[in-house]
Amino acid sequence: MAALLALVWLVGAGSLGSFLGRLGEVQINDSSAFLPVSAESTKVQNIAERFRADTIPAVVVYEGSADLGRAELAAIAEDGERISEFDWTSGTVAGPIPGDEDPSVAQLVVPVSEDADTEAAVNDLRSALEHGGAQPRAYVTGPAGFAADLSAAFAGIDTTLLAVALGAVFAILVAVYRSPTLPLLVITSSVLALALAGALIYAAADAGWLTLNGQSQGILFILVVGACTDYALLLVARYREALSLYRRPTRAIGAALRGSAGAIAASGVTVILGVLCLLASELSSNRSLGPVAAVGIACALASALTFLPAVLLLTGRAAFWPVRPRYRGGTDSDSTGDVLARHRMWGGVAAVLGRRPRTWWVGTAAVLALGAVFTVQFEAEGTAQSEVFRTEVEAVEGRQVLQRGFGETASAEPALITADAEDRTEVVEAAEGVEGVVGPQAVAPNGEPMVVDGTVLIEADLAAPAESERALDTLDDLRGTVHGVQGADALVGGSSATKLDTLESAERDLVVIVPLVLAVVLAVLIALLRSIVAPILLVSTTVLSFAATLGVGALVFDHLLAFPGVDPAVPLYAFVFLIALGVDYNIFLMTRAREEVLRHGNHAGMLRALTVTGGVITSAGVVLAATFAALAVIPLLFLVQLAFLVAFGVLLDTLVVRSILLPALALDIGARTWWPARTPRFADG
Repeated sequence: MAALLALVWLVGAGSLGSFLGRLGEVQINDSSAFLPVSAESTKVQNIAERFRADTIPAVVVYEGSADLGRAELAAIAEDGERISEFDWTSGTVAGPIPGDEDPSVAQLVVPVSEDADTEAAVNDLRSALEHGGAQPRAYVTGPAGFAADLSAAFAGIDTTLLAVALGAVFAILVAVYRSPTLPLLVITSSVLALALAGALIYAAADAGWLTLNGQSQGILFILVVGACTDYALLLVARYREALSLYRRPTRAIGAALRGSAGAIAASGVTVILGVLCLLASELSSNRSLGPVAAVGIACALASALTFLPAVLLLTGRAAFWPVRPRYRGGTDSDSTGDVLARHRMWGGVAAVLGRRPRTWWVGTAAVLALGAVFTVQFEAEGTAQSEVFRTEVEAVEGRQVLQRGFGETASAEPALITADAEDRTEVVEAAEGVEGVVGPQAVAPNGEPMVVDGTVLIEADLAAPAESERALDTLDDLRGTVHGVQGADALVGGSSATKLDTLESAERDLVVIVPLVLAVVLAVLIALLRSIVAPILLVSTTVLSFAATLGVGALVFDHLLAFPGVDPAVPLYAFVFLIALGVDYNIFLMTRAREEVLRHGNHAGMLRALTVTGGVITSAGVVLAATFAALAVIPLLFLVQLAFLVAFGVLLDTLVVRSILLPALALDIGARTWWPARTPRFADG
């Protein structure tokens, strides 16, 4: 049976591995994948699509070492003629347009068909404009340029990210197990889970059942590898323990599953329900991550609880070569003193906590609270589009040159106003009266108002740079003003409006999703532990750990790394992952503690649980932190920030909360930890 189960996984899931490389085919990385679902800016974008050709503009910016003369402008015009012959162009290439603030700069505006592969089109464009360093130098920027560079940043997900994550996991597992064989079995279980998840998500995205973007795919890889490895560590620890009590591997694997499957399943269910809470988000990118992550965790659970036990049973003690666990017989009824002595490091930690638990938990909580104080400095107000990349990209360089040649607002999209066509004049006059709004007009290039199906589209330039704080204030004033035009049904959108709506949606999501996640996690813990006090302790300590992580993150991002800002989705993602994953380690500890407490009483049971789980849970935390840290190889600010917060938070939760704060609290509170359940009283043996 074990051989058949392993074969089904190897052949079935293994044959699906190609879908991991094909996930890019069903990715959506344009603005629609990240917009607030029901926000005003999203409604305007949907309406505006009826007014415009199906094109994405690419802006080619030329920069000379001196003012561009007739010869240079003529050469640029020739470039425009050559570019217009590409099959992905749709319409007329506009330009050359000389810079009005710096005559050494000029631009072409290239309409790229929406049906074309934008990244491939931009690559064609850049290749065609390479002149071996000759002046003037050309940069491709604009919406098409930024979309292409964003796709290129995500290109390392399939190879670099996965290789770094698996390499880090393998190195840690070799150090933990002192065996080359067992890490390979664990990693194989993770890879098979990832292959299955990739195939399921590809099918769902291809059918339109869920939306996949680059950041969701990156997080999927990390979650599956990290979670599956964590579950494997817990199972293998129980299996190693059981092999010393049972001569036959079949009995040992049965005992290991009985002792760990409940905790592993509860852990997985907690994470699945936690990430599914993201479906309540207003942001499309958040909503898409929920089901993607849930599918990944479900596959990790399936692999850890079926494939891994099967191959462990088939390999027996040989899996641990060269340090094979020996059968010593007897039972697991050793005295607490013997258990603490056998596990020197964690036995020592348990003994120290057991002597003065209140001192330890009060001191630890005070340190975490000190870190949490700096949470007020964590301002997730977003960044400009040009600041999301952590490496130099051509689109950003081109935008800087464009702004130097044409002014700060040259690269900005105008604010878009849609209204009833009959109220066009009143809406334009109202917009003209808003400070910071320049020249609102409802006129197309042919001189006629842009009216479709009784709706007019009005474009209004902003005096402030796009997405700046001044621009957002102007947008807020503009909305309030045009909304006041009776019967016009005026709406305001555009890039700055999208940022404003994203910030407001992110604030709303925190208010809605944070309590929802806490309620879901608390309900799972109450059902698992059959207690009320213990789940409250688990959730409270994890929340304190998250707050401390956010405070440290604020100090690191602002003062050490000097990031230009924080993506508004970062706090929510960090919260969901740290609460769900952080509670995992406490589940592993407290399920073992409940088991030991029923046998040995509260004090001795808690000390024994901390001692025997200390090594495996710490290893699991290090593995998960390492896998999330691997996200930093993708050069995007959002993922670098998320990588730091989750990696640091997991280590803080593993090394401080689970190792010191929670067990010390449980020791100090005593048997009331398990209220309303009653625990028997024992003399420690």
